[in-house]
Amino acid sequence: MKSKFALFAAGLLVAAQAFAGTITVKGSDTLVVLAQKWAEVYMSAHPAQKIQVTGGGTGTGFAALQNQTTDLCNASRKIKAKEIEQCVKTFGKRPTEYKVALDGLSVYVNADNANVSSLSLEELEGIFTGAIKNWKQVGGPDAPITVYSRENSSGTYEFFKEAVLKGKDFASGAQTMPGTAAVLQAVAKDKNGIGYGGAAYGAGAKHIKVSVAKGEEGIEPNEENVLSQKYPIWRYLFIYVNPALDKGDIAAYLKWIRSDEGQKLVKDVGYYPLQKNLRSN
Repeated sequence: MKSKFALFAAGLLVAAQAFAGTITVKGSDTLVVLAQKWAEVYMSAHPAQKIQVTGGGTGTGFAALQNQTTDLCNASRKIKAKEIEQCVKTFGKRPTEYKVALDGLSVYVNADNANVSSLSLEELEGIFTGAIKNWKQVGGPDAPITVYSRENSSGTYEFFKEAVLKGKDFASGAQTMPGTAAVLQAVAKDKNGIGYGGAAYGAGAKHIKVSVAKGEEGIEPNEENVLSQKYPIWRYLFIYVNPALDKGDIAAYLKWIRSDEGQKLVKDVGYYPLQKNLRSN
């Protein structure tokens, strides 16, 4: 027969499990691998807490946040004014923004493309808008360039379009892929391919150096160059939350993500930890 203390303790455990509930996370495919790792490690230390993570793209995450069908929105770009406006209409407040990691958005070519190891921002703009169509125009073999891109609901797509293409449209022949992993798989199989994605997705292809101007030395998308903002296509990765939900279990989880333990996982996955002065903001 169980003691009163054991029954009381069991009751507390059930109450804690009921209180913990489930935290839902949706959005950026760039962040999904890291978000899954955060959830896995956190749940192992907090067995009463359940965390469900899905991707679908930053735009999909913001739509879910606006519709109140997710607790946390993962984003690989900053929220837009129209998205803020919709959130205010839905739940009366601007979402709270948390920087959670740094990324050196990388450009990938096929591993057998030995002649191309560095490209300038101008050359990348030409390639991805279709103005440059053959690898020989940028020091490579005489072969047509196959451009792989993300779907327009992707925050990475929008960030790359603004930062590299200066708002211009992608080449009409660009092949749209459903996620960063799919872009990398396509480039790894296509000797004439080129694509872009987060720094954590490099397996199977070769990242190139990027220079600010043609003729300048190319810069590696490594941690030192991203933290110093020397690498020209760096960005923050974000989580957005309805301020009304930013308490209790959700607040504890967000605090842990930005702690030393959570930020160690950022590096383990392949992104770069936040500067320490940003972790409590």
